Amino acid sequence: MKHSARTELWAILRLSGPLIASQLAHMLMVLTDTLMMARLSPEALAGGGLGAASYTFVSIFCIGVIAAVGTLVSIRQGAGDIEGATRLTQAGLWLAWAMALVAGLLLWNLKPVLLMLGQIPSNVHAATQFLTVLPFALPGYLSFMALRGFTSALGRATPVMVISLCGTVANFALNYALITGMFGLPKLGLVGIGLVTAIVTSCMALGLAWHIKRHPAYRNYPLLRGLSRPNWRYLRELWRLGLPIGGTYAVEVGLFAFAALCMGTMGSTQLAAHQIALQIVSAAFMVPAGISYAITMRIGLHYGAGQLLEARLAGRVGIAFGAAAMLAFAALFWLAPNPLVGLFLDRHDPAFQPVIELAVKLLAVAAWFELFDGTQTIAMGAIRGLKDAKTTFLVGLGCYWLIGAPAAWLLAFNFHGGPTGVWWGLALGLACAAVSLTLAFEWRMKRMLGSLALKTPRPSIMDAA
Repeated sequence: MKHSARTELWAILRLSGPLIASQLAHMLMVLTDTLMMARLSPEALAGGGLGAASYTFVSIFCIGVIAAVGTLVSIRQGAGDIEGATRLTQAGLWLAWAMALVAGLLLWNLKPVLLMLGQIPSNVHAATQFLTVLPFALPGYLSFMALRGFTSALGRATPVMVISLCGTVANFALNYALITGMFGLPKLGLVGIGLVTAIVTSCMALGLAWHIKRHPAYRNYPLLRGLSRPNWRYLRELWRLGLPIGGTYAVEVGLFAFAALCMGTMGSTQLAAHQIALQIVSAAFMVPAGISYAITMRIGLHYGAGQLLEARLAGRVGIAFGAAAMLAFAALFWLAPNPLVGLFLDRHDPAFQPVIELAVKLLAVAAWFELFDGTQTIAMGAIRGLKDAKTTFLVGLGCYWLIGAPAAWLLAFNFHGGPTGVWWGLALGLACAAVSLTLAFEWRMKRMLGSLALKTPRPSIMDAA
């Protein structure tokens, strides 16, 4: 058993390492865009941030739906169904293009909605500028995510990491060139930032597609053959699993948007401290996010092959390792909060002292926050590997919005906890999700193993004789 656990842990680490790196690369691309907005003007930063937030909320749902590609391909791969894995990937590309079209139409017509929500007209105007070109990034990015799921399900995540890192460098270089007007290029402002994102994500998708076409490891998966015709059977299968995954992503992002709104009612210092602390927490969160994706692939492979004991082992090893990793981050938040905040703010500038002091307090809460968030994310990945996303959606909806959000509001305003009260409320909701999802995984595995035992014929006394 110990050898099996070590073997499973090594397999998880080999798969999750490149995925964590690619997640961090995407986060750096978002950070680069934010820094470039800040170079333009405070107004561009405010309006661009509003546009980026709108784009993120819409795209995160689409990314969740496309995440079903990796899950279903890993299950087919485990079952030895090469044809099914190929057709599901093709269906994932069609679904990516369809959702990109719908999401783009929504983002291009978002101005009346933002004004109705009480946003400042000047910020809405700048956001509309940013969203003129940015939706063109969706076809490339969602295609890249579909192909990422495919190659990761085959145990080959390194190409994803390499292409993501190259994309990060290209995003910075092109943004800087269009912001400063290098080499005689026009200074395109916010439109230029959106244009660069669209170009880079499209090139990333083409790069990964080219690698898959050329590398012999994918020879048995002819993705181009029959791609011109969508297969409705596989599209329906992807949508049935992907819809609740996208819903789970949306309700979790909504919870953190709610927290930001709570902070915004308290003042600019509270909101600034919240954003700084959240940036630090988000960077650490890339570790369990990558592990969660790897766990989904590993459990999907075992599940597809009918190896339920191995699937349970993979889930337990992943959840335990993820919890241990987040404990390490918790210790870092406890022991070195000031240097972490100092990465974003000048600790010697008196103007930033109130923000720094509050951000340090929030990181103390984040020590618990991260442990719960990491555990629930990996447990979600484990359950999805069993082709079950409805459970994760229902648990997430209940824990985030029936426990986390009300607790954040009550602790912050009714019990006068202020900003730390908001974060303790978030921690409570995430703790509920971590416990519930871990128990749900164990319960589901117990049921599946019990059903398997009932189906397995037992030798009779006559057979024994």
